[in-house]
Amino acid sequence: MSAKPVAVVTGGAGFIGGHMVDCLVERGYAVRVIDNMVGGREENLAQHRSNSGVVLEQRDIRSYAPDDPLFRGVKYVIHFAGIGDIVPSIERPMEYMSANVQGTVHMLECARNAGVQKFVYAASSSCYGLAKTPTTEDHPIEPLYPYALSKYQGEQAAFHWQQVYKLPVNSIRIFNAYGTRSRTSGAYGAVFGVFLRQKIAGKPYTVVGDGTQTRDFLYVTDVARAFLAAAETDRVGRVYNLGAGKPQSVNRLIELLGGEKTYIPKRPGEPDCTWADISRITAELGWKPQLSFEEGVANIVANIDYWRNAPLWDPDSIAKATRTWFEFMTPQGSK
Repeated sequence: MSAKPVAVVTGGAGFIGGHMVDCLVERGYAVRVIDNMVGGREENLAQHRSNSGVVLEQRDIRSYAPDDPLFRGVKYVIHFAGIGDIVPSIERPMEYMSANVQGTVHMLECARNAGVQKFVYAASSSCYGLAKTPTTEDHPIEPLYPYALSKYQGEQAAFHWQQVYKLPVNSIRIFNAYGTRSRTSGAYGAVFGVFLRQKIAGKPYTVVGDGTQTRDFLYVTDVARAFLAAAETDRVGRVYNLGAGKPQSVNRLIELLGGEKTYIPKRPGEPDCTWADISRITAELGWKPQLSFEEGVANIVANIDYWRNAPLWDPDSIAKATRTWFEFMTPQGSK
């Protein structure tokens, strides 16, 4: 019996990373997970505790030397590790540049030293700024805040390692991933975590603007399948936009969740619509979304207890948490 192929998943105890581990195990891979457990949760890997083919190293990606033994014999490195959220990145830009750029460079060097067959980078659609829609991969780059900049520079580093060191790289720019086991951090962020906790508490949903803004929500298992396809393909040096290609409004989400809503001010620098043109990834990798938005939301509601200990936000606490956003993101001349 031949040995299982080995993949490293950085940030593998996190939201998308945990589902990536599930996907790889189902496809017959042994998985080595790196996660410093700041944003990751051990329960995201709970089903793999008895699986000797899944190991977890609780370390910061910046602590790895290029010859670290964890990477020996590894076929693919799938790199999700880093820090997210807009407001904290405005407040702590050095931390974001260190984790998301220098951390990526550490992983690139480990992958290069180990001779891996593919490095797949988890990029962010935030690199496009207030983009024209549907957004193609050749859209101009305009990062509007340090998180977006750091993720884009991490992507640039990955392709630089391909250019100089011939490390095979593909990058996937994620639009709006959602699903079970999403983050419940103390930072005000993704709409699902905010709304689900409000639903549990029987509180009104805090809707930004009028709720007609749309997001290209893609269920997390579809995200994981896309990353596996980007690893297993013979293509290299490719950037892929990743969404469902079918934007959904915040008001539609509330219809599916059920409940009352209240309104909070629209924020500068936030797009009215995110919409990935997914023609490249569907054509080149044969990937397409499998789960509808309605099915995905139903899955989340069925697992809603996961968000019981998440922060409970209201208009006052959101206003306080996003003060920095309004201070720095409001265009000059309009303050």
